[in-house]
Amino acid sequence: MKPILLITVILLSISCNAQPDKQQKDTPTTTLSRTQNATTEANWPSPNKYVEGIPVYESYSDIAPMFALKNDTTYVINFWATWCQPCVKELPHFEQLTEKYKDSKVKVVLVSLDFPKQLESKLVPFVKKHELKSTVVTLLDGKYNDWIDKVSKEWSGAIPATLFYRADQQYFLGHSVESTEELENVLNNYIH
Repeated sequence: MKPILLITVILLSISCNAQPDKQQKDTPTTTLSRTQNATTEANWPSPNKYVEGIPVYESYSDIAPMFALKNDTTYVINFWATWCQPCVKELPHFEQLTEKYKDSKVKVVLVSLDFPKQLESKLVPFVKKHELKSTVVTLLDGKYNDWIDKVSKEWSGAIPATLFYRADQQYFLGHSVESTEELENVLNNYIH
């Protein structure tokens, strides 16, 4: 479907020269257990397993129900990876959105597309070091061409990419966000 995706992922992994994060020794484990608990809401897809509290989905079909929840919650689903410098740069905006809307029906989900071999060596230490409050899950399905159109027909396959949806409304951003205000504008103008 989108053969350029594989090339894009390879180029991004080469061009995103983010330095590996060193694991902090005294990081509290509550951040990861909050992530695990956040995925237990009704109709939320069950992960195949957890790695240090992070839900792991092996294939897109395992995570697909996350994109079809019909309730009054607005979901902001960001696709990212620790090796992608633009992805890492925009994460604080998603964290600010999570904090600002923590008492409302907005749920920010960070879907890591980190490579399976990097789950324990890069993703887990990154989540601990940055104490991410947004829900973090990982999708290990590298068959991107089979499922990116299911997320959004507008998606070229490049990351970062963000899908906003509530019930039958949705809006897709196929580029990095520059500010929390940009995220809020989408929420207010297209979804709410």
